[in-house]
Amino acid sequence: MNVGVQRGAIAAVQVLGLAVWFSMSAVVPGLRDDWGLTAGGAVWLTASVQFGFVTGAVISTVLNLPDRVPPQRLLAAGAAAAAVCTVVLALLADRPAVAVPLRFLTGTSLAAVYPTGMKLMASWAGSAGRGRTMGVLIAALTLGSTLPHLIAGLGSLPWRGVLLTAAAAGLAGSVIALVLVRPGPHAASAAPARNPRYALTMFTERRPRLANLGYFGHMWELYALWTWIPAFLLASPAARDLPGSVAITVFLSMGIGGVIGCLLGGWGADRFGRSPAAVTALLLSGLCCLLSPFLFHAPPAVLFLFCTIWGAAVIADSGVFSTSLSEVADHRYVGTALTGQTAIGFALTVVTIQFTPLLAEAVGWRHAFLLLAPGPLAGALAMHAFGRGPASALPLRGAA
Repeated sequence: MNVGVQRGAIAAVQVLGLAVWFSMSAVVPGLRDDWGLTAGGAVWLTASVQFGFVTGAVISTVLNLPDRVPPQRLLAAGAAAAAVCTVVLALLADRPAVAVPLRFLTGTSLAAVYPTGMKLMASWAGSAGRGRTMGVLIAALTLGSTLPHLIAGLGSLPWRGVLLTAAAAGLAGSVIALVLVRPGPHAASAAPARNPRYALTMFTERRPRLANLGYFGHMWELYALWTWIPAFLLASPAARDLPGSVAITVFLSMGIGGVIGCLLGGWGADRFGRSPAAVTALLLSGLCCLLSPFLFHAPPAVLFLFCTIWGAAVIADSGVFSTSLSEVADHRYVGTALTGQTAIGFALTVVTIQFTPLLAEAVGWRHAFLLLAPGPLAGALAMHAFGRGPASALPLRGAA
């Protein structure tokens, strides 16, 4: 089967299936009017998805589902379930108490979409091109995650219409997964036996442990930035003069900028090595955290450029961690390793998603993102150590 078609199909499933992830964040202004939504309620609508994702990832890890179930079926089922939960929310929810459990179930379902997509994409790439291939996957995740902001920013759809549009995209992704997606030639054979302990066993091995620690520092920053960058921009003096609207600015800077960052990060991982690519992105995004108070009052064009650079840097290394772990973990349990990695990483996102607005209430949005800076800086230290390991982090050219 054509490699390009398979990679494109897997990427398309990520874009469409993950469109429901930040769908509620994109419609918070409408919910404030209809539900009288408070800042605390907005936090829980996002955090509940993260909690659900962690729960789903833990279940998947314990049962070794990515390594024991045909991955294309698991991918299709996760995308469909997340879309159905979003449809039910759009049609029936009238208050946060109804929406939060549905968002939790959405996150649980998405745990079958993202990690499984990573395993499938890795199965279609040899070591020499795996960084770029995983960069394409994470670019698709970035585009899908920011797609609701584009839907909300381009038209005048009510918030329920935005959710239904995102759900329709998810259902389309499920169909693509079921009809087109198949494992590639680099897929390992099914795990010989259920081994839920491997998600913990990998931390006893130096290089998987360092790859995970780098990822955890990256996740400390990523989802809090994606969740709260609209609030940061709305509070800035330049809010009314940003390109199009705040929603369009978020899509362009975090979405399109993020896609560019992912592709550059994947290329850099193959060209210069896993460690240098990750360290460069981590240090740049950490620097953006530290500079954010100074750029808060910048002119609109400068603020937009800064956010685009930040949007590229914050996600550029994500595929590098997935690539690195897929290469140093036990090949029989790559799916379990990747799912365990994401389970812990997404648990960390709940902390920063919860505490960033609390810090903003105390010191203002201008200084709120300083909370995120320690994550990428700690991650850079871990990935620097990863690059000094006995195995080369730079794949041999010409490998299949």
